[in-house]
Amino acid sequence: MIAVKKIDSVVIGAGAAGMAAAEVIAQAGCSVALVDREEQTGGILLQCIHNGFGLHHFGRELTGPEYADEFSERVRAFPVEIFLETTVVNIVPHPGFSRVITCSALHGVTVFEATTIVLAMGCRERNRGTIGIPGTRPSGVFTAGLAQRLLNIEGYIPGRRAVIIGSGDIGLIMARRLTWVGSEVAAVVEILPHPSGLTRNIVQCLQDFSIPLLLSHAVTQIYGKDRVEGVEVAPLENGVPVAEKARIVACDTVLLSVGLIPENELSCTAGVTISPNTGGPVVDHRLQTSAAGIFACGNVLHVHDLVDFVTEEAQRCGGHVVDYLRNKIPAAASVAVEAGANIKYVTPNQCAAGTAQHFYLRPLVIREKAKLAVMQGQTPVFSRNLSHVRPAEMISIDLDNKIMGGLELDRPLTFSIR
Repeated sequence: MIAVKKIDSVVIGAGAAGMAAAEVIAQAGCSVALVDREEQTGGILLQCIHNGFGLHHFGRELTGPEYADEFSERVRAFPVEIFLETTVVNIVPHPGFSRVITCSALHGVTVFEATTIVLAMGCRERNRGTIGIPGTRPSGVFTAGLAQRLLNIEGYIPGRRAVIIGSGDIGLIMARRLTWVGSEVAAVVEILPHPSGLTRNIVQCLQDFSIPLLLSHAVTQIYGKDRVEGVEVAPLENGVPVAEKARIVACDTVLLSVGLIPENELSCTAGVTISPNTGGPVVDHRLQTSAAGIFACGNVLHVHDLVDFVTEEAQRCGGHVVDYLRNKIPAAASVAVEAGANIKYVTPNQCAAGTAQHFYLRPLVIREKAKLAVMQGQTPVFSRNLSHVRPAEMISIDLDNKIMGGLELDRPLTFSIR
């Protein structure tokens, strides 16, 4: 039996972004369904048992599960229909609504006819196939997030001596976590000349435990038949491994912390345009994608550095969904947004003249005492002095109505770091 439900909004993903958006939509009196394939709400937060969450949003330090519980309780205080262990298998846009087709052992097949959709599926990790490390294929090679789940939720220690490839935040946190349970972390190997993770994680997870960080190094080979026995590590000169300086590091475990990718298979199914810079949907000033009535927020839009910023963005997204449902979104001429010098991307990808806008940008460089400049052609629009710039740390700015009101429609708004 296929159940058909007409609803104002379907939020796909019950992590930090999905719960925050669903709360705002339900609080406004709109009907909303929150759909997730896992057994619990909370998403990746449930396996992040370390603290450091919530300082921006709640003003106090929480663990990942505590942060998730805060929002789970808030969402359940409103009439949000929560569908767990439910997988969205397709999104079929129609004029004025979209069909969201789901499948579940608990609920069977349910088709939601939704006026709006919020994409909040989060992101996934790059794996060994993505980065192409040669060698045999023994057991003991994990992504850092999988190892985190095995240890923190399933109760399994991945190995006794590990090498971590990449200095992303999950890998840094796992270096500390493995040390706490008695495993040895032989080294964290980073291909770049600078760390990829937050400075606080470099200090608290590596330096506090005297774990070596090998910058401008690469793992060029993985050894082992049934189980990992070691890896070959070589320094890089001009981006090329120097074979004669390579050495073997004995280990039984390799963790990959080499970046995250927005989870956008469903977005593509729905016909949403994907940005080559973020890997997430192209969105306008309302966080609406190229498909009418379909919005995106959180790590499915672009990979954030803090969950507090995910929540902040998702709450704004929920507000835009409510305005859309109430026909309160004014017609506004669109201005293109571009990433200029030393910036990887800016979101949203379009803004509206005369409408205050919040922007997130990801820098490409490490700088001290830099300047952020926002221009239209040769005309300065906004500038801000920055005490420091790091690729691992997003920059967020607000441009008010007065600044946005002076924009010209035929020229893009360009952000750069000087």
